Amino acid sequence: MKKIVLRKGQGGFTLIELMIVVAIVGILAVLAVYGVRKYIANAKTAEARNSLGQIGKDASSAYERESMASTVMALGGSTGVVRRLCDSASVSVPAGSAAIKGQKYQSTPGEWSTDGATANKGFACLRFVMNDPQYFMYSYGATGTTGATGENFSSIANGDLNGDGTLSAFTIRGSIQTGTTGGMVLTLSPTINELNPDE
Repeated sequence: MKKIVLRKGQGGFTLIELMIVVAIVGILAVLAVYGVRKYIANAKTAEARNSLGQIGKDASSAYERESMASTVMALGGSTGVVRRLCDSASVSVPAGSAAIKGQKYQSTPGEWSTDGATANKGFACLRFVMNDPQYFMYSYGATGTTGATGENFSSIANGDLNGDGTLSAFTIRGSIQTGTTGGMVLTLSPTINELNPDE
């Protein structure tokens, strides 16, 4: 059997040095978790940004759709082409924020077409629908549907990603303006307004 001989002055780590290393590793772990959580929240909010961008495009397309009076015209009469915003949606999808509180919600096609029986109204007029589960509740409202200058719309995506009851709000807006050639044009806000995006 061999004897283990300890040499004097042989180096090792002291308890304090080991505790400092453990503290540093702990701090780095906390920072990593925070960074990952922030990254995941940002990835989830991409749904709202993309969907509102699509709603803005759909509102522009709906505005450019030409419509005319559906009544019988008198002989020798005429009618003009009308461009107008879609009227406000009667319900949000989902109908309440409890359905998206810290979770995803799977909407039905019927929720998006609730206003389909009424011409020029809501998400049915926009022809907007979501087939995938969603983190956000979507609303659409318009302040006029005659096609006059100054009429506008806004669409809002509310979310509660962390489930604390405080809602985030992402909003896109559009407004009918007189163009440089005298015609009416629908212009969209250049960015989506964000309030409490990490909620």
